[in-house]
Amino acid sequence: MNFSIDSTVTLNNGVKMPQLGLGVWKINNAGAAQSVQWAIKHGYRAIDTAKQYGNEAGVGEGLTKALADNGLKREDIFLTTKIFNGDQGYESTLKNFDGQLKNLQTDYVDLLLIHWPVDGKYPDTWKALEKIYQEGKARAIGVSNFNITRLQDVLKNGSIKPAVDQMEFNPLCQEVDIKNFCDEHNIHLEAWSPLGGGTVLGDERLQKIADKYNKSVAQVILRWDLQQGIITIPKSVHEERIVQNADLFDFELSDEDVAEIKGYDEDKRSLWYGGFKWHGNPTGFGDAVQSWEDTGEYAK
Repeated sequence: MNFSIDSTVTLNNGVKMPQLGLGVWKINNAGAAQSVQWAIKHGYRAIDTAKQYGNEAGVGEGLTKALADNGLKREDIFLTTKIFNGDQGYESTLKNFDGQLKNLQTDYVDLLLIHWPVDGKYPDTWKALEKIYQEGKARAIGVSNFNITRLQDVLKNGSIKPAVDQMEFNPLCQEVDIKNFCDEHNIHLEAWSPLGGGTVLGDERLQKIADKYNKSVAQVILRWDLQQGIITIPKSVHEERIVQNADLFDFELSDEDVAEIKGYDEDKRSLWYGGFKWHGNPTGFGDAVQSWEDTGEYAK
């Protein structure tokens, strides 16, 4: 398998999406701006954010600066954001999405996702995404944290098939049933928290495999994602780690090692729909934009 940092997958509407990107969850605006600039400087061409992360403005600033610094155009970068839970519903999604574009300093995104399947609202939110897509403000649309039942709901009632389902996915949480469903319906699975929030990095079994290839556990996990066709978006605020997370293209895991890691699945989620109250509870998870302490101009 010949992969490079420029490797892409083809979504079900024909749009090509980089298979490796940078995630920016739990990063403040200043940190997001810097991380985006580092990532693009070192060859990344996909950036993933969300309104709920509270750092779209930082991502927008970092993207604008990185394009200028590296002689790139907006179309050279694949930008993903997500509809905030508190904005869900048809009219509210349409109204608030334009503000997201403004913060991101762009007039379109490459992929727009429903962040979470808020009960009673996500069907209308999906209709709004279809309109945004038809207007050319998103090149592809999809969902995040949707289980099979909710994916089936969107497939049954929508007129456009989701291109992506972004799920928590790592060696201890492999969402096998959801991945199989996505494969059957030509929906790409994208991994958030591909390194398990760091929890899997100390796994002795993975360390043994990493030693065999003279790589880190993180590099083995990310390469494992790529070899399965999974889109992956590791997060880091350290330039050297951003570089290391993309140093995946001078080795290939054997079929035996890919299969062995598949055997580590414990269905061990750190977050999942069933644990939250999204039935109209205004204090439920995701009903507020997260705030990570900012510095400089963002602290104003």
